[in-house]
Amino acid sequence: MRSAFYISDGTALTSETFGHAILSLFPVQFRHRTLPFIDDSEKAQQVVEEINTAFRDSGERPLIFHTFVDSALKQVIVRSEGVCYDFLDHYVAPVQAELGVAAKPKTNRTHGIHQDYNFRIDAVNYTLANDDGVTTRNYGEADIILIGASRTGKTPTCLYLALQYGIKAANYPLTEEDMADLQLPYDLKMHRHKLFGLTIDPDRLQQIRDARRSNSRYASMEQCQFEIDQIEGLYRREAIPYVNSTHASVEEIAAKIMTTARLERHRY
Repeated sequence: MRSAFYISDGTALTSETFGHAILSLFPVQFRHRTLPFIDDSEKAQQVVEEINTAFRDSGERPLIFHTFVDSALKQVIVRSEGVCYDFLDHYVAPVQAELGVAAKPKTNRTHGIHQDYNFRIDAVNYTLANDDGVTTRNYGEADIILIGASRTGKTPTCLYLALQYGIKAANYPLTEEDMADLQLPYDLKMHRHKLFGLTIDPDRLQQIRDARRSNSRYASMEQCQFEIDQIEGLYRREAIPYVNSTHASVEEIAAKIMTTARLERHRY
């Protein structure tokens, strides 16, 4: 198994994101190691020893994705037995040429504390307070309201929207008790333009529910199929946009919601 290291004198989020995106294109298994805040020579040398040990153990050169601002620290890392890929060096020069402005490297500039931090904290607090239909009185503040059957991924998607985009996302479950004559509740009709639905394949829903409440009517295949049929019918009748979460990650679901609902990331 090849080793992949994501290293930076900052948070290493950029090197990790770019590195994962690239490696996901290849049908190869990797042992991943993220090493943030390698901000002095002693730490950098310890990382080199770890990289070299991985090389000796496997006989294959580790892949190193790094975003060092401090050039001296970067030189320590590139002398290791790994194969190094530097995203900053690759892109800074052409961007600098286009802008006509010299880059002024500063550690952690991309992840410093800005007003967008406050947006995200407010959004998370809102999402936690308006989870699972616990209250509907704050829906006027919502950027979006996710609806769907129980266990379709509403809560994790709402939290991701809040943390990543600063979106105030509420969610409302359409429960078994609603299925006899499924209509939009009054509180949802009042905010019809904010609604976005989640659905899931019934067999996957049955697996998820069975792990939570085994051998119950709630987890039966018949009930799961019935609820999904009813809810998707509601989405179509009411022209509510929706996405299937069966084979999508939370990140993919959130990105589709942002695009389809034309939401904008809250920034400073």
